[in-house]
Amino acid sequence: MVPTNAVALAQSLIRRRSVTPQDDGALGVLGDALREGGFAVEHLTFSEPGTPDVANLYARIGTQAPVLVFAGHTDVVPPGPDQDWSHGPFEGDIADGVLFGRGAVDMKGGVAAMAAAALGYLAEHGTPKGSIAFLITGDEEGPAVNGTPKLLEWARSRGERFDHCVLGEPSSRDRLGDEIKIGRRGSLSGVLTVHGVQGHVAYPHKADNPIRRLLPMLEALQAPLDQGTAHFERSNLEVTSVDVGNPTVNVIPARAVARFNVRFNDAHTLDGLQGLLLQRVAHAAGDARYELEFLPGASASFVTEPGSFVDVISAAIQAETGLSPVLSTGGGTSDARFIKDHCPVIEVGLVNASMHKADERVPVAELEAVTRIYRRVLDLYFA
Repeated sequence: MVPTNAVALAQSLIRRRSVTPQDDGALGVLGDALREGGFAVEHLTFSEPGTPDVANLYARIGTQAPVLVFAGHTDVVPPGPDQDWSHGPFEGDIADGVLFGRGAVDMKGGVAAMAAAALGYLAEHGTPKGSIAFLITGDEEGPAVNGTPKLLEWARSRGERFDHCVLGEPSSRDRLGDEIKIGRRGSLSGVLTVHGVQGHVAYPHKADNPIRRLLPMLEALQAPLDQGTAHFERSNLEVTSVDVGNPTVNVIPARAVARFNVRFNDAHTLDGLQGLLLQRVAHAAGDARYELEFLPGASASFVTEPGSFVDVISAAIQAETGLSPVLSTGGGTSDARFIKDHCPVIEVGLVNASMHKADERVPVAELEAVTRIYRRVLDLYFA
């Protein structure tokens, strides 16, 4: 019998060692549960040269609009040494009312809660006046190449259209429902290489120290980018490494390489931000020889403007927890950066305190509560 309540389903998912890009049957467990509830389920594997094959799942019930999508992932980060865990990372143990295991929070627990909420809704109401869909990948914690982006394009090529999406990432900060993500900052990474002339430190006039050249360029890059916007804090650039590859103290190096990342708000487009940084470096460089390269994988900022969909989510959370959630755009990136090109997306999920840590865990009561929130979202959305 396939488990269909959130806790049992989460345990079954945790017991699958689905460390990216391995699936180990996790999507099969979820697919069986959804199929028994009446969903049409498709398992899809996508490939790309130089990247691992990735398993994905698409499920849908209903043929009409509006289409509410639940999105998430069943892949997890490596657990680290087993001895760092009080309960095995892939055992799905419950102790003192707490469920332990890799993915309990990020985000097998969330996936299980979304599935249980949908199955409970269908058992009571039957097929809604609209459609419910699931977009679940096995590649969120990895390169994110053969997962959600390709799954979305595959769905679009079949004529699938989505109206709104709930992404079950652990969005809560201290208490369940205290915060939801209505957007995310963009991310841009770059490498600045400055060329000099190697030489003996005793004869600096015969060399050209690239570190001296690099410092004002880094200062220019780190100058304030903006003052923040209506839904976002200030954009921020952090230099994450400076390398010269020099093991000695008496040789001026030939080159210096700095790497940086910018998390930026909706005051900037990707192209506009790149242009601004290029301009700053050029102004500070003087006659230095350098290259500034922007790395692949950049993403733009986005926001789901407050409105009826945000109101539905907020009302469901308030009804179940008594909290009015903060509308946040902070944190890192998620697969919402791909979904936002297809429909408005909001991230609603568990408290994120233990994700990616040893002894990742979620109280059973919290898992049941987030299931009730998702269920109430369905009730309100299709009312």
